[in-house]
Amino acid sequence: MNIIEFFEANAGKWLSQRTSHNLAWPGSESGKAEVQIDLLTASQPEVIQLCQQGNLAAAQALCGARITWKGMMAAETQQQIGTTLLVALATGDNLNQGQLLQQNGRKGLLSGRYLLGSDEVLTLTTASESLYLEERLWFAGPNLRLRTSLLKQPNGFSSATFCSEIRIGGSQSPAAVAPVVTSSAS
Repeated sequence: MNIIEFFEANAGKWLSQRTSHNLAWPGSESGKAEVQIDLLTASQPEVIQLCQQGNLAAAQALCGARITWKGMMAAETQQQIGTTLLVALATGDNLNQGQLLQQNGRKGLLSGRYLLGSDEVLTLTTASESLYLEERLWFAGPNLRLRTSLLKQPNGFSSATFCSEIRIGGSQSPAAVAPVVTSSAS
């Protein structure tokens, strides 16, 4: 699988169940969200515009995704709603590693890196003066994806999150998504 096929496999509507743990105090919080992921081609205006904002050549764009969500953490009373635009850009001949641009209303334009390993686990890394975020995504089946993330901020705030997401609408990409099988030697 390459990065374009990975993006395609994410298209659709997902039900996300999330558990977050702030590493500064005991306990965790959980929540649910509906997540819609729409695939964007490299030639779509949103992708080109994001490349221009990041001062990068739009010709390097491989694909993009528009991710919208609405959900709520268990301890909150107000629903969280948002949209993020992602664009994967080639930085060489290997399509499975490169630069990732992210436009998020709350955080503005962020630039990071992506790496799609031979195990078909996508690792996204974003670092700036105000945060370090590492997210890993993989498929346990065609309609079940898993995500983990680790967020660190200079003020000492750190959190870890695990999400399990079930596709509840939309179609699976033409590229079949095989479950990741791991084994360990005893």
